[in-house]
Amino acid sequence: MKIRLHPLFIVLGLAAAVFGGFPVFIIYALTALLHECGHIFCAARLGFRCEKISLMPYGAAAVCDTEGISPRDEIKLALSGPAVNALICIATAGLWWFFPVTYAYTDTVFYASAVMLAINLLPAYPLDGGRVVRCLLIKLMPQKTARILLRVLSGLLSAAFVLVFFLAYKNISLLVFAVFLLVSAIFEKDTILSRVRYKAKKPKRGKEIKHVMLSADSTFKDALRHVDSGKYLIIQFYGDGILDEICEDELFDMLQSKTIYDKILQ
Repeated sequence: MKIRLHPLFIVLGLAAAVFGGFPVFIIYALTALLHECGHIFCAARLGFRCEKISLMPYGAAAVCDTEGISPRDEIKLALSGPAVNALICIATAGLWWFFPVTYAYTDTVFYASAVMLAINLLPAYPLDGGRVVRCLLIKLMPQKTARILLRVLSGLLSAAFVLVFFLAYKNISLLVFAVFLLVSAIFEKDTILSRVRYKAKKPKRGKEIKHVMLSADSTFKDALRHVDSGKYLIIQFYGDGILDEICEDELFDMLQSKTIYDKILQ
């Protein structure tokens, strides 16, 4: 898994080091990474493939191939990141209960996870909460109407953060986040559901072969759960005996013209 650092993320880190906020910066960066790891783990369990994590000044984003994902699976994928933050909050609070002395060393970890949990559950696209709302809306109305409604929600939340900045809490991060929501609402650029082409990597020093047996009615989603970057996958399909066998390259070639919910043997 590759980790890409945005130039502004590096600048922000240097500024934090100069002005004495580097430990907090590292904690928030690691919290963002753990959040994205939740998405990546869930994507792998659902049969999707992720290529890298991009760390940006306003957060992080996992780049995964989830083209054709069903609304049900997208909701699971969207909630997996906040679930990690919730677990961190629960674990940290439990640690305080049994060992109160640890509060002084872990309070920033708790608050970083709590902030990330709260922000990502906001009903604004492309935040995780916005993805969940989008999946629910498209079951009730046309996609175009759902997109317009999400843009309106993002705009209202952006205005709300600006009002909080001027009326209650003058923190520049509120304005930065308001701009992020507004720009996202206008351009609606997908950060997590970015397209990554499935392609088997050629081994440089040899590769262990991984054999897997699947039933004849298995889908591409079932097969992709067994893809391992350190091994070369060979799948055998069984029904009344062995029906067919395909390798990893053949699987990815077939997937270029199929969705992950299609059956492999048709």
